[in-house]
Amino acid sequence: AYFCFLMTALGVTAGAHRLWSHRSYKAKLPLRIFLAAANSMAFQNDIYEWSRDHRVHHKYSETDADPHNARRGFFFAHIGWLFVRKHPDVIEKGRKLDFTDLLDDPVVRFQRKYYKSSVVLMCFVIPTFVPWYLWGESLWNAYFLASILRYTISLNVAWLVNSAAHMYGNRPYDKYINPRQNTLVSLGAIGEGFHNYHHTFPFDYSASELGLNFNPTTWFIDFMFWLGLVTDRKQAPKEMIQARKERTGDGSA
Repeated sequence: AYFCFLMTALGVTAGAHRLWSHRSYKAKLPLRIFLAAANSMAFQNDIYEWSRDHRVHHKYSETDADPHNARRGFFFAHIGWLFVRKHPDVIEKGRKLDFTDLLDDPVVRFQRKYYKSSVVLMCFVIPTFVPWYLWGESLWNAYFLASILRYTISLNVAWLVNSAAHMYGNRPYDKYINPRQNTLVSLGAIGEGFHNYHHTFPFDYSASELGLNFNPTTWFIDFMFWLGLVTDRKQAPKEMIQARKERTGDGSA
């Protein structure tokens, strides 16, 4: 269950988020296939839809065009936005953005075409079948722990980035935007809680200022770089980060 949780998280954080949404690094075909499979295990919409919504979120953050606008409250930003129709501004302004680069990737096209069947296989069948077949776990335990409980926890951890990390924490890089640095969210979302940094420097592959920060997603990308599967990692220069802190930060770091 924990292994599936980590794989699920990487499919979103290293895959749909940092690779496909922000193009903060380049990944070779084997890694993109792995991340697409992990993304199907996450079952949070296909890569194209996830990345499309996320780009709109960054472009129009905390406005009616933001799919999970945190100004509408914690519940809405966390899960409520999935219970209602999208605000017309989300659709209207989202159509003005260019997403052709996503569909230029054959991995994204393949996952989108076979998304439903890949979700059934990766999110439910494999996490249930492997423990039952390899070490005799009951199907009941395997299904409800490695599949359902893991899926529920991973969803809520991901949603906390949209809710808690937009409402609670400090803003050392830009005090004029809502996203915050939230250590607890970073622990659960394997490095995605340094949100004030990320919205200030969205192109940075680490989504945090490098150093002693707990960021397993960055460690994974760095390991893939060492293996030769990752290239062109984009990073904000130290001078740029320091200048931004002094100009717009809240003085907390």
